[in-house]
Amino acid sequence: MNEQAAKAGANRMTYREACRQAIREALTNDPRTFLMGEDVGLYGGCYAVSKGLLDEFGPQRVRDTPLAEATFVGAGIGAAMAGLRPIVEIMTCNFSLLALDQIMNNAATIPHMSGGQFAVPLVIRMATGAGRQLAAQHSHSLEGWFAHIPGLKVLAPGTIEDARFMLKAALTDPNPVMIFEHIVLYNAEGELDPDVIHVDIANARIRRSGRDVSILTYGNSLPKCLAAAETLAADGIEAEVVDLRVLRPLDNATIFESVARTRRCVIVDEGWKSGSISAEIAARLSEDLFFELDAPIRRICSREVPIPYAAHMEEAALPQTRQIVDAARSLVKPQ
Repeated sequence: MNEQAAKAGANRMTYREACRQAIREALTNDPRTFLMGEDVGLYGGCYAVSKGLLDEFGPQRVRDTPLAEATFVGAGIGAAMAGLRPIVEIMTCNFSLLALDQIMNNAATIPHMSGGQFAVPLVIRMATGAGRQLAAQHSHSLEGWFAHIPGLKVLAPGTIEDARFMLKAALTDPNPVMIFEHIVLYNAEGELDPDVIHVDIANARIRRSGRDVSILTYGNSLPKCLAAAETLAADGIEAEVVDLRVLRPLDNATIFESVARTRRCVIVDEGWKSGSISAEIAARLSEDLFFELDAPIRRICSREVPIPYAAHMEEAALPQTRQIVDAARSLVKPQ
């Protein structure tokens, strides 16, 4: 094996491993940082993200908690206010609703209500999304709900690079940051550029340039949109794929610049269509970019049902590549 091949192999990893390396780096570099959550210690995390960290850092730095989301998120808020840098893991975003009072009425508001006397440098990680047959209580995409709340920063890493480095940036933020890791992406593999040592958590990223239609998305819908763009290219349609990455605050500049250039837009969002991130983006485009559009905005979202358990029904409920292709094609080449 030559040196270049060996280097590439060393930088190839899963999304899961990228998340683990990010947490390990944080625990190694800052003694104020600790990880807490359900099954993060002895079990190694519900999705094996924290496997091995308890042995390396001990129970003071990797802390198993009871099944009591409101309690341990509240403890994380208190620890952050006291000067620590907690990483709180909620097993699945569906369970985050049990801690919604702590997240919204405390983490997001204490800096404001204290007149800036207290910061809440808290990071909350959680698994989100469907596609692994975990049924209705473990499969929804609720990041749009939290993106509604002022005082929070909401991140959705859709690449190995973002999974590896978004946590590092989040831990430097004086305000609470929520990171939504899609369950299907944990097994995804990719190359990590050795020259990249940080990413920003303020801007969207254009993952594929194009001239004919903008496809806006995030999380596990990103690979579906990139696949759709490949299919469209075979038809002579060049789609630009924009990875939103940061759901609050939305990067209006990147979104608007892309759509103004292509004059057509498809928004792909695994959340439900009503009151979703896709609805918010469509509203902003209608308000500020209406006269730049050459076609109606299309939205591809999950069916408005509880996510089914059966594999074929779950697949039918979620956005799929074929739908994205059809929506983009209808805008560029109307029937």
